[in-house]
Amino acid sequence: MKEIRIGLIGFGTVGQGLANALLEQKERLLEKTGTAFVLATVADIALQTLPGEFSATKLVNNAEDIFNDPSIDIVVELIGGMEPARTFLLKAIESGKHVVTANKALLSVHGWEIFKAATEHNVEVGFEASVGGGIPVIKALKEGLVANKINFIKGIVNGTANYILSQMSDHGTPFQEVLKEAQELGFAEADPTYDVEGIDTAHKLAILMTIAYGLNVQLDDISVEGISSIEPIDIDFAKKFGYRIKLLAISRNHGDHVEARVHPTMVPEDHMLATINGAYNGIQFQGDTVGDVLLYGQGAGMMPTGSAVAADVVDIGRNIIFDCVNRVPPLAYLSENIGKPTITPMEQLICPFYFRVTALDQPGVLSTITGIFGKHGISIKSMMQQERDVNEPVYIVFRTHRATEDAVEKAINDIDNLDVCTAPTVKIRLLNPE
Repeated sequence: MKEIRIGLIGFGTVGQGLANALLEQKERLLEKTGTAFVLATVADIALQTLPGEFSATKLVNNAEDIFNDPSIDIVVELIGGMEPARTFLLKAIESGKHVVTANKALLSVHGWEIFKAATEHNVEVGFEASVGGGIPVIKALKEGLVANKINFIKGIVNGTANYILSQMSDHGTPFQEVLKEAQELGFAEADPTYDVEGIDTAHKLAILMTIAYGLNVQLDDISVEGISSIEPIDIDFAKKFGYRIKLLAISRNHGDHVEARVHPTMVPEDHMLATINGAYNGIQFQGDTVGDVLLYGQGAGMMPTGSAVAADVVDIGRNIIFDCVNRVPPLAYLSENIGKPTITPMEQLICPFYFRVTALDQPGVLSTITGIFGKHGISIKSMMQQERDVNEPVYIVFRTHRATEDAVEKAINDIDNLDVCTAPTVKIRLLNPE
């Protein structure tokens, strides 16, 4: 019986999830593949011993021991960050070993270098766990939707941000209070910047777009806005208009250019993505052959992410057994057919908008503001004004028909320069109807 021997770098949360999955599913994997998947070696600089159930696994403090072991078939990198993760993956590839990673940040910045090296050395790269945790998003996009032109991608792919917005929507709790609660529950990191400012979501969108369109999309190609400026008042107004606010990754394929953006979005309450709450993820694709597809599940956590890493290990193991390595290109398209993207400039984006203007409650203010919208070709769909005490600023909320981002920015600049406006205008995009 053939063994597939695995070297694991990093025995943190996800590393333990992989180890547990391989151990707990040992017999099932044997029944499905006829092969034993053996966690041969773990490299971790912080550990002195492994849990007792892994007594047969060798523990080392130097990853070089894994690269130099000819019996290791697959190297799994689960330490995260840019370095030394990048160096470790490249060294493993140069040693002729297949690699698996969950490192979306690394792939969104250095992915092209890693995939090129893998092609040159005829080894595979598995990265299912880099997007969507336990949801098989990458495999669905690469294989299940192979006969489709992908028209758009819309997704909630950060559980921390989704948990925060869900709690704010359901309980009216301010952002900072929910963030503290999320950190105490382990849903948010001590430094939550990547999660709440949309950077983590952008890393994942770059990976999805590359696979979906056959374009080498980088993190810098994506326009990114986070959720830290969202206030309960905006969530309340969204509810009154029939929307929920979500942090979305959005891309549309226009043929000669593609949208690439991450930002808070008002989603109609009856839309599939509006129903995804808590720390869950949901990713919607539209293919020209299949139509709409929604993938939903746990986007993070020890066992869901460990499940995705294990799936990559088994996929590569099967290919090794049947000598069909690189049967499926890692990025779905053959490398010579992956081009450079032309990204739609944000100022050309057209969608409906929500505005919250803070202004003194004086005669003529409303007509002045609506006049500015009209001057820039922005059509108002509905308006709402919150009652306040006399002589206190009031919130005037507008929902518009579709308008260009460029016109909106010019209108906001004019409005905020009015003497009667006492705070910057808040802008939130509405989800474009398909």
